[in-house]
Amino acid sequence: MARRDPKPRPIVAELGRPETPEEEAARKAQNSKNYRDSKTIRNLWVAVGVTVGIVALIVLLVPRDDSSRLQAVDYRAVAVSAQRTLPVPLAVPELPDTWTSNVAEIRTASLDGVTSWFVGLITPSKQFLSITQGIDANPSWLVTELKQTSPTGTATIDGIEWTVYDNRDSDRDVGNVKYALTTEAGRSTFIVAGTATPEEAEALASTITDAIEQQTTGATP
Repeated sequence: MARRDPKPRPIVAELGRPETPEEEAARKAQNSKNYRDSKTIRNLWVAVGVTVGIVALIVLLVPRDDSSRLQAVDYRAVAVSAQRTLPVPLAVPELPDTWTSNVAEIRTASLDGVTSWFVGLITPSKQFLSITQGIDANPSWLVTELKQTSPTGTATIDGIEWTVYDNRDSDRDVGNVKYALTTEAGRSTFIVAGTATPEEAEALASTITDAIEQQTTGATP
């Protein structure tokens, strides 16, 4: 019986001829490698997606306090130390526990060298207010502290007249001087300023009435 010829190999278009057994084996090996690589990439993207999902879930579930990222500061203790170096009584507000402080320090202005006592506070409504007490301040220092804004009125708090700077509707970037109160007594210029309501600003101003009156009576710290 005559022996039948094996089935002819198909012609590969890229080669213009049938593949050799070696070429076929190499092609199959490459295809297998490509498949494994693509599967690895898909698995990597799946793992990344799962990780991102877990992180997003943690962010959503973990409670956050957006009032302040800074550590609370005992401004009263800082004031005791600061008072030893300053010649006038410092304004140290007495506030309930619903208020917290995130900064308390002595500052020196870079332009005119005015020294000031600064206390930053978070109000019960989670807004920011500060007390700044400049010693022997000049008009340019005050203008700089108030972001070059203009007075809009006056307010009397505990018998003390304050100049009001209401910038809540201003189109300018005034930072933390959305609402501010200023007054002068003795060698001190006082500023209460921040993003809180006028009611909270006036409440804070009323807590330093005694310190202001000490400046006018010439009391020593």
